[in-house]
Amino acid sequence: MRAAVRDRYGPPEVVRVVEVQKPAVKDHDVLVRVHAITVNRTDCGVRAAKPFFYRLFIGLRRPRVAVLGTEFAGEVEAVGGRVTAFAVGDRVFGFSGTSFGAHAEYLVMPEDGPMATMPERLGFEEAAPGGEGSHYALSLIRGARIRRGQDVLVYGATGAIGSAAVQLLRQLGAEVTAVCGSDHLELVKGLGADRVVDYTAEDFTRDGHRYDVVLDAVGKSSYGRCKRLLKPRGRYLSTDLGPLSQNPFLALVTPLGRGRRVQFPIPRSDRGVMAHIKELIESGAFTPLVDRRYPLDQIVEAYRYVETGRKIGSVVISVRPPA
Repeated sequence: MRAAVRDRYGPPEVVRVVEVQKPAVKDHDVLVRVHAITVNRTDCGVRAAKPFFYRLFIGLRRPRVAVLGTEFAGEVEAVGGRVTAFAVGDRVFGFSGTSFGAHAEYLVMPEDGPMATMPERLGFEEAAPGGEGSHYALSLIRGARIRRGQDVLVYGATGAIGSAAVQLLRQLGAEVTAVCGSDHLELVKGLGADRVVDYTAEDFTRDGHRYDVVLDAVGKSSYGRCKRLLKPRGRYLSTDLGPLSQNPFLALVTPLGRGRRVQFPIPRSDRGVMAHIKELIESGAFTPLVDRRYPLDQIVEAYRYVETGRKIGSVVISVRPPA
């Protein structure tokens, strides 16, 4: 099978599309014939081993995992002998998480992993970006226990996580202020934001509003900068570890007081999460936002584009062009 592989850390050019061995299927595994994938910030960070301490988990000198990719959509090609939840021919989408492996023509997923049958109204290239952004957005929203009527600020509202968060918060009935660039103000309003702040025109951290929750969906701010935006018992959450990897530490110490706090929820990854995301898509509460599409042979160009920081939503890769 063809796969996008890398055997060292570095820039997009370390990735190449080559022939590799098709993965084997065990008793509780599902073999997916992949039609569409994405390239996202996670892939870029792990490919380059940035920040450096990633190497402690993914390989100190060389990467342990050659094939990256966390989001996919495709068809079930084969199932293990003890699989009951999926059948050959099912159209599925999912999120492989830290196991990666999605940047290939075939992917093995555990039966109880974060995978579900696809929403009927979506094609493969529309469903593939439905996994990671919504998965992390749900984790933040659930971790903060956001309720109807609460004031929430989403920084980075045009990214995969941010655009999902705006839509899901709207569905919850929260009052959403979204931060984005001037080119995308109308887009973000269309996602459901009640108010939009243009970060190119003003410093969003000087905003006069106060919020129950601040969600940094791009990891480019910090608790120190955003603390003044929070109500007396407000919460700050980020998709990133923060400067000097401070966010997990702050999540431990700030709750010791009675005031503002940092939370750093650990995402839950199982079949139930993807089943819920499928329901959200089918109900119209969430629609994955797609920026650009590339064929698998141009995955290096996709990496380059993602690393410009200008993408909105997701960048989709067609592994098998639509018939």
